[in-house]
Amino acid sequence: MALRDTSIPEPSGPVAPAPGACATAPPLDPHDRGRLLAGAHHDPHALLGAHPVPGGIAFRALRPFAREVSVVVDGERHALGSEGDGLFSGVLPLAGIPAYTLAVAYEQGEPQETHDPYRFLPALGELDLHLITEGRHEQLWRALGAEPMTHEGVTGTRFTVWAPNARGVRVATDFTHWDGTAFPMRSLGSSGVWELFLPGVGEGTRYKFEIHSRYGHRFLKADPMARAAEEPPNTASVVTASRYEWGDAQWMRTRADTPVHEAPFSVYEVHLPSWRPGLTYRELAEELPAYVKDLGFT
Repeated sequence: MALRDTSIPEPSGPVAPAPGACATAPPLDPHDRGRLLAGAHHDPHALLGAHPVPGGIAFRALRPFAREVSVVVDGERHALGSEGDGLFSGVLPLAGIPAYTLAVAYEQGEPQETHDPYRFLPALGELDLHLITEGRHEQLWRALGAEPMTHEGVTGTRFTVWAPNARGVRVATDFTHWDGTAFPMRSLGSSGVWELFLPGVGEGTRYKFEIHSRYGHRFLKADPMARAAEEPPNTASVVTASRYEWGDAQWMRTRADTPVHEAPFSVYEVHLPSWRPGLTYRELAEELPAYVKDLGFT
């Protein structure tokens, strides 16, 4: 009968990886890889970030022009291997996806730690997507554009744009020299909305959306829902948080005291078939008056 040395503890599952140790990750499907690098993939979060694989957790990052990329877990850096074309990947023998950051080093300078944009869930809610899909969202400026926020405990900016016919959309910024390769956005289903939360990006950042059309063309476009833009002839949008305080409280209080026919007035016009598609005239007769009354029209 063989004897076992009980002074040596038996492993109880995946163990913490040694610093610097990173196994080779399974390669991407060539078709997915090509679409990702071309900016035409509908779900880059399925390829980038952290995902369970046989043997542990695979990490993959897309950082063009980077000299090296490491994943940082519990303060320890583990170098990812280069796959070429700015892709870096590796596998750590972990039981589950940990809290982690990326340490990215370019040709000049030391590695800088940053949160991975591809570890976050969508920062736009299901109700917003539902209303956008139905064409009934009445506060689009809150759902689309660039919104500085704290998401899952991390400060950054949520980028969203409605581009239902695009094959792919990426965020291009001043700090990426207007190259959107590193920041492909994900499609949020049939809503036509593309979304990406970029941690660490704040007010003052200039940006555009890089649109990959169904015909294979790529365009840099300003954000139609931007809260601020550069002065002409420059055309970039600017990340801005709205802090405007309306100063019309007194006017709102006295508005009812002014004779309607002796003061300026506004006329509200609406194209009924496109205002809320699918409603009958009887349904419109109930919803439209309430809507314009809520806007302040009498």
